[in-house]
Amino acid sequence: MTKEKVLSFCKREGIEFIHLQFSDISGTVKSVTIPITQLKGAIENGKWFDGSSIEGFARIAESDMFLKPDLKTFAIIPWQEDHNKSARIICDVMTPNGGNFVGDPRAVLRTNLEDAKKKGFEFNVGPELEFFFFPKSESGEVLTVPTDAGGYFDFTADSASHVRMEIANAAVSFGIEVEASHHEVANGQHEIDFKYCDALTAADNVITLKYIIKAIAEKYNLHACFMPKPIYGTAGNGMHVHQSLSDGKNNLFFDKKDKYGLSKIVKRFIAGQLHAAPGICAVMSPLVNSYKRLVSGFEAPVYLTWARINRSALIRVPKFASKESARIELRSPDPSCNPYLAFSVMLAAGLNGIAEKLDPPKPVEENIYEMADKERKLRRIRTLPDSLGAAIREFGKSKVAQSALGEHVYERFVEARQLEWNEYKIQVTQWEHDNYLGKY
Repeated sequence: MTKEKVLSFCKREGIEFIHLQFSDISGTVKSVTIPITQLKGAIENGKWFDGSSIEGFARIAESDMFLKPDLKTFAIIPWQEDHNKSARIICDVMTPNGGNFVGDPRAVLRTNLEDAKKKGFEFNVGPELEFFFFPKSESGEVLTVPTDAGGYFDFTADSASHVRMEIANAAVSFGIEVEASHHEVANGQHEIDFKYCDALTAADNVITLKYIIKAIAEKYNLHACFMPKPIYGTAGNGMHVHQSLSDGKNNLFFDKKDKYGLSKIVKRFIAGQLHAAPGICAVMSPLVNSYKRLVSGFEAPVYLTWARINRSALIRVPKFASKESARIELRSPDPSCNPYLAFSVMLAAGLNGIAEKLDPPKPVEENIYEMADKERKLRRIRTLPDSLGAAIREFGKSKVAQSALGEHVYERFVEARQLEWNEYKIQVTQWEHDNYLGKY
């Protein structure tokens, strides 16, 4: 999309407003809305804003920044076609001198992808977004009760299938090709998968799809919840990420002579991710609540192993029908993560495994949950951090994370997560009241 094509399209379609979107370090979508009369100037000169109020961006003394629209991401917002007809454009965050802002998560991912390309690799991913629909009261309060009694792939008990279909139709307007949507394991839980693509486009699509899902849900007085573990005792929300490397033409993960169909490159990539997993876990599972999901049971991937059948392993090798679809699936990320940063550390960890010629451990196909602690220790099966505090400590020691994120994002990410952990540690919960108040 050129400037002329976008402006002409907006005039022809009667677009009145443009939402210029970007994300902060936590992955929250930020937006400034401009009337269509300002779009030409924004494309040519950017849209200036104060970055000091955006989490993880800049200090007050260095707050002037501007948004540079990426016209490839231009899309009409379909649910605003009848009133205040609008479109959105994802933007890159720039400094006053015209350089990329080092705190922009999108720029962080682009830098990592450019480094990979210099080494001959292109990184492709396919995330699977899980979420809950919760009803809202007349006053707008979110009620954490299931909206249906459906289970995995249920159809008759799936009362929100029409909502998912509307979401899929809306996604087309944003250039997202939804490949599948279905009911997930828990009551009221759903999953939407979109077409495998390059990591930058995929990260844009994750941010966009979450925005679409929440907006469509509101039409039905529902709250779309991407919280990793919103309900005690039931399945949590994950964002499993399928990954592969190519040289621009060929899938570099495939080797027909191997038992799993995997090349030496992907095995070193797996080794790199397993080795770095504790240190990058805070990026892929960034909330206190993330670690209520990452516990044994409910197929939660807490063990640093890989396998084909075993869903308790951190990395799974899905069966693939052709060499083009050879891939691995990283199962620990959840949808609260910033996809730009998550894909950055995943890629950096895998490439480090290739560079260091690391060898992965033998795959573990047995159910690790059923193993005794002694057996796990004998087999040297490590685990992910069991709390955000532990993840932050591992993050502080990770050279892979520091290199992938850059000093600015690394330091501010630690600050944001440490503040959350410190606040959580001093809370007195209902569980403590129930168990201690009358006893002590």
